[in-house]
Amino acid sequence: MAPSVSSLKNLDLSLLAQRLGRQCLQLGVEVTTAESCTGGGIASAITSVAGSSAYFTAGYVTYSNAAKTRLLGVEPALLDAHGAVSEQVVNAMVAGACQESGADVAVAVSGVAGPEGGSDEKPVGTVWIAWGSCEQQQAECFHFPGDRQAVREQAVREALAGLVARLSAQAKKK
Repeated sequence: MAPSVSSLKNLDLSLLAQRLGRQCLQLGVEVTTAESCTGGGIASAITSVAGSSAYFTAGYVTYSNAAKTRLLGVEPALLDAHGAVSEQVVNAMVAGACQESGADVAVAVSGVAGPEGGSDEKPVGTVWIAWGSCEQQQAECFHFPGDRQAVREQAVREALAGLVARLSAQAKKK
C-alpha cells in the first residue's frame, strides 16, 4: 500500500528527499521542479541528497510571470485569465518544466507567501501545487497558516510528500 501524503509530511525533509531519490532510481524516472513562492526550496531539498544528479534534471525558479512564460512556456493569456496562483498555471508549469528539462515528472508551486500580496479570493497562505508529467497533471490548493517562512516550509514539505506518494502509487502499479 502506498503511503499517504499525511503520513509522509511527518518525515524530516532530508528523509523525504532520500525516499524520493530511492523511488526515482527504482522507477527509472527523472524529476524537475518549477517553483515560484518556494524560491528553489524544493530543488534545494532534493539536491541535498548525495547522488541526486542521477535523477534530478533541473530546477526552475520562475518568480515572475515573465519568467513563467519565458522559461516554462506558460501562456500569458492563462496568467491574465487565472493569475499565477491558480490550478491552470501550476499545471502549465509542470508541463513546461517536463518539456524543457526532459524529465519524466515534475512538481510545480505558486502561492501567496505573504506578508502582503493576498486578496479576498487568494489570501496569504494560498498555495497551488501540481504534480505530473507533460501529458497529465494533478493540482491541489492549500491554505497554509503562519508567516512567510512557515508558508514556504509547508509548501516545500507538501510538494515533496505529494511527489513521494504519487511515485509510490506508480511503483505499486508496476
